[in-house]
Amino acid sequence: MNSQNNLEYSKYSEHAETSETIRILKEFRSQDIPYNRVLSSMCTTPHPLALKAHEMFIETNLGDPGIFQGTKKLEEKLIGMIGELLHGSEVAGYICSGGTEANIQGIRAGRNKMRDKIKDSRNPNIVIPKSAHFSFEKIGDILGVEVRRAKLDEEYKVDVSEVEKLMDENTVCLVGIAGTTELGQIDPIVELSKLAEENCVELHVDAAFGGLVIPFMNNPYPFDFQNDGVSSITIDPHKMGMATIPSGGILFRNESYLRALEVETPYLTSRTQFTLTGTRPGTGVASAFAVLHGLGFDGMKKIVMECLKNTRLLTEEMISLGFEPVIDPIMNVVSFKTEKAEKIRNELMKRRWIISSIKEPRAIRFVIMPHVTEEVIKEFLSEFRKIINWV
Repeated sequence: MNSQNNLEYSKYSEHAETSETIRILKEFRSQDIPYNRVLSSMCTTPHPLALKAHEMFIETNLGDPGIFQGTKKLEEKLIGMIGELLHGSEVAGYICSGGTEANIQGIRAGRNKMRDKIKDSRNPNIVIPKSAHFSFEKIGDILGVEVRRAKLDEEYKVDVSEVEKLMDENTVCLVGIAGTTELGQIDPIVELSKLAEENCVELHVDAAFGGLVIPFMNNPYPFDFQNDGVSSITIDPHKMGMATIPSGGILFRNESYLRALEVETPYLTSRTQFTLTGTRPGTGVASAFAVLHGLGFDGMKKIVMECLKNTRLLTEEMISLGFEPVIDPIMNVVSFKTEKAEKIRNELMKRRWIISSIKEPRAIRFVIMPHVTEEVIKEFLSEFRKIINWV
């Protein structure tokens, strides 16, 4: 907030900024579990650059870009940076609330572009992996599309032959995951892209997590726009991009997909709007740009490499304790088989350590984010060893 507004608000702040108000806020905030005891979240402590940028753009609203012209230009620059990372030469998109909104918009654009190309526009369907994020259940309900879930192979990747069996003349979009929520697995996007091209349907890639991990790995899997069939990608800077929340992202191969989303906005400073939400904070844009620009791709790679190193450390220690990984970790997500998953998770929660459990297969799950340092892992394992023999 600028100094002029600070002066204007000061005459109202005598009561609002009393020590009692702050005491109440601190009391509730102290009940939150700090990130250094959270080994399950795909979000993390924002980078210091992100915090500074967030503060600078705290009052911006990209829902009215004619007012916040500089913030809008910054968003365009950020989208260009991410597009370069994802091998897109003509990308278009915007920063949104997170992966759920981005997935909705990816499918919505695909449905709209395919509306006149399918047999029955009243009954569109999409084919997604069984491992897809729960946001696709919301998508089916909101957009009125039938959601068909394809089986996975023995490595927990979507079975492309099963995808093909589920397709028909009303399929508008296929979905592949680049970094599944439960296992961090990458679907065979190359094969899905070929299938999408052969059948003239759209392909949306949910890389909400993996989008800012995979490009910085050694020999990264080609999950992005270098595949001609990929039409849209979800990518969340507030995950491994260490931006402040909310900072999700939806990128399209070209601007025609944005045109498929447009509605008129006659009373704003822009004639049309292609976003799902109206009001959009510029803080996500500024914080995501600050991290990517400030660290550069080389700096991001160092952070990803550190997370992968710590993932290997945790995996080796868990194996030594008798826990088998569901799959060898592809990225900084790893799950370990155990029939006691829920009991272990609940007991750790009592001690204010947060991990998650999954049902298929039954396992405990870890996400090794930048805040999960080697010291945090050692502290966690010390507590973990105390409970595993009696849960």
